[in-house]
Order: sequence, then C-alpha cells, then structure tokens
Amino acid sequence: MNRHTPIHEFVGVGLYSVADAAQLLKAPPRTLRRWLDGYDYKRNDEIQHVAPLWKPDIPKIDDEIELSFRDLIELRFVRAFLDNGIGLKAVRNCLEYARQCIQTDRPFSSGRFRTDGRTIFLESLDASAEPKLLDLKAKQYVFKQVVEQSFKDLDLEGDIVTRWRPYRGKDSIVVDPTRSFGQPVASASGVPTIVLAESVKAEGSVSRVAAMYEVEKSVVQDAVRFHEELMAA
Repeated sequence: MNRHTPIHEFVGVGLYSVADAAQLLKAPPRTLRRWLDGYDYKRNDEIQHVAPLWKPDIPKIDDEIELSFRDLIELRFVRAFLDNGIGLKAVRNCLEYARQCIQTDRPFSSGRFRTDGRTIFLESLDASAEPKLLDLKAKQYVFKQVVEQSFKDLDLEGDIVTRWRPYRGKDSIVVDPTRSFGQPVASASGVPTIVLAESVKAEGSVSRVAAMYEVEKSVVQDAVRFHEELMAA
C-alpha cells in the first residue's frame, strides 16, 4: 500500500500490489510489471523501449506499482487474450483502437466492449495495416470466446464492471472495490476469504470456522479451495 496516500482514497477504487494482482490473475509478477511499466531491450546494439499498455490509476511512488480494480480487470482481459493465442501486438492495437471507439481509457472492461469487441478487434487490425499477420478466421473465433467467457463471472452496472466472481464464477466469493479495498471476500458476510482459509488451517475444522464467522459451511469450503488454487497456480 502506498504509505503517502490516505487510505480512504482507495475506497471504491480497489488497491492491489503487483504481487496481489499476480496471484489473483495467476500470472508472473514480472509480466505484469512489463505490461504496466514498459521495458527496454537491445536490438542491433541499440536499446529499444516498449511503452506500457497504460498508466495505472494509482500514482507510482518509490518505484512501486499499485493497481486499481479497473487495472486488475483490464489486465485479466489482456492475460486471457494472450493465453488463447492472440499476440500482445494485436492486443495492444485493439486496446488503442477500442479507447477511441468507446471513449474510455479502460475499454476491455466496459459493457460496450462485451457487445462490440469482435468488431473493434477486426477494425483495429485493419487500422494497423497488419491483418495478414493473423489467421483472421481463427482469431475471430478465439476473440469471441475469450470475451464471452471473461464476462460470465463479471457483474456490470450500466457499462462498467463493478464486481468479479473469481472462484469459478460462483456467487460465494466476490472481488468488489467497494468492500475491503477490493480484496476477495465472502459475498454475503464480507469476511475476507483469506481470513476464512487461514482460520480453517488454525482451527482444523470448516464447521467451527463457519460458526465463528456466521457464514455457510459451503462458503468456507469455497474460500479454502479458492486460496489453494491461487497458491498452486
């Protein structure tokens, strides 16, 4: 957490370190830093700079990157596209073009992108003058599948993603920037899932922890499994 910023400023925004985001997204922290901080590489004895995909909502101080909920969800889409074979150059082209079309700096996590994403993707490739680099028919299908699957566990209000149900899309656990600064919590009670999972380790009993925190046993079990999967990723 950025010690220079009052904690109340993160209410409704969410607050994640790169390590937090990497765990939730099951992605290497170094990859997220490269996406959000840019990086240099050498080609023909010259240093080349690759710009970040975007500037995070939360200002960087002491060279530490901290992310908002919007940043987290946008990164989730980037990772999903790459995991399904759409290259970072194509994702970057789509992101830049979508910003212009949708008029928002976080287009992937918008309601309009849910409906118009495939068209925007194809138009962005045309605009980049490099459509031949991709098998368009295959990539169209992959792109559509990624968008549809990604939005299944997101809740929208109007055009904005407001919540993420990160454990298999179930309603038991939610990531909501208005609750616990966006850390995963049990939906009904608001108890952080890490508290439930760690309590089961300490108490050795799901039933006891469910009684202690007045939550359903199934929710405690989901919290335990959720954190086991995060740790195993």
